Amino acid sequence: MSDLNEVGTKDGWRCWLCDAAVDPDASTNSDLGPSIDNYAAAKAKKGAATTERLAHRACNTMKGKIAPVVPWSTDLFVVDPAPIFESVERLSRKGGREIVARCPSQADADQAAEWLLDRLSRFAPDMDFETQITPGGGQFMLALRA
Repeated sequence: MSDLNEVGTKDGWRCWLCDAAVDPDASTNSDLGPSIDNYAAAKAKKGAATTERLAHRACNTMKGKIAPVVPWSTDLFVVDPAPIFESVERLSRKGGREIVARCPSQADADQAAEWLLDRLSRFAPDMDFETQITPGGGQFMLALRA
């Protein structure tokens, strides 16, 4: 296991799950304290190498109990947003394209696409993603492609 300061510095002291800041001086016993999560990609087989990522202790603990939830920003106007964690897992296994949200306007879709790519650059830095916005039926579909 790597040093907490090395992993924290590499991840910019941001939790890879919730994307909130992690206080490097907080107690590791505090819910908002830093911890190292050994994340195994979906396509990794048992015993395969894992990636060490910084997480809040509470986020890391919760991930062990239930599937992680990577929230969409509350500043975005998206309808029926797909669960980000599950979408990334599916795309990492099989590639392709997946609709991840509907937006009422082109501007909303552009804003959501920009936010999603920025968020995924920290959440899944080893993967290359692109977004595609398609108009139809009075709305705009936001697709994610791996």
